[in-house]
Amino acid sequence: MRAASCTLFVTFATLFVAAGVSHAQGCGMTGAGAQQARSGNLDEALTTFQKDIAADPQASAPNCGAGIVLDLMGRTAEAKKYFEKAIETASTPQAKANAERSMALSYAFDGDCANTIKYEQKVLDYFVSTGDFYNQGEIADEAARVCIDAGKLDDAEKWYKTGHDLGLKQPDATPDRKHLWEFRLEHALARLAARRSNSAEAAKHVGAAKAILDADPTLSGQQAQFYPYLTGYVDYYLGNYKGALEELQKANQNDAFIQCLIGMTYEKLGDKDKAKEFYTKASKVMGHNPPAAFARPFARKKLGSI
Repeated sequence: MRAASCTLFVTFATLFVAAGVSHAQGCGMTGAGAQQARSGNLDEALTTFQKDIAADPQASAPNCGAGIVLDLMGRTAEAKKYFEKAIETASTPQAKANAERSMALSYAFDGDCANTIKYEQKVLDYFVSTGDFYNQGEIADEAARVCIDAGKLDDAEKWYKTGHDLGLKQPDATPDRKHLWEFRLEHALARLAARRSNSAEAAKHVGAAKAILDADPTLSGQQAQFYPYLTGYVDYYLGNYKGALEELQKANQNDAFIQCLIGMTYEKLGDKDKAKEFYTKASKVMGHNPPAAFARPFARKKLGSI
């Protein structure tokens, strides 16, 4: 079992993205297949996309659509064949970067940090070519998020620090945007310290994250929901399960990753019924993003074993 942790186009892949996830988007999906996928009719959606591909084999979007649907179905090896085709048939560098990001997220569904990094680096390189430091930072953070969820803590730390450094190079960044990168890094370092069972280091970074929020009312208004996620996460990995539950119940209850964390916490507290309730919620997430890439397969596996 994987270790748990739980702007280009507006697409089906990102209609379900929780706040705080990267703004750089994956490849697009449109038409009937996308509508069917949004409704949870994945078999129908796959059939529709395959018909669209048969009608126009060089169309990138339906290949992306089929890949996304197959990832949600747990058929990730098949999904990658479609993403490869989407990359091959992309008509612009931007479209190619979109498809490469979707391939990176397909590897995230496998809990594969190394291959996620491989493809996120290609997307990052695209943003280097456009001089877009903000999205360079976003992509680096996205790779880091996949790696921490996969239990690859050293890789995650490297990429979180890279994201922070790249994001701060944005020449027109406002003060609250700069503070956001600082908050994100402290948030990440606190979680990493908790995963490494270093309570003193975790407390230091939690305190630093809180100080950043307290000093910037604009940032606090945008990011306050991520503070109880942080404190609940840290409490969970340091073994304070009652404290974790109390904090996580203040976080975004519609975030599938938070739902997984709450399920994991109830499981540690011996309440299997409540754990199943939250795993069931998380198992239904329909995103193609890091929270969904962890939560959907993790929760479904848990429901088969708890």
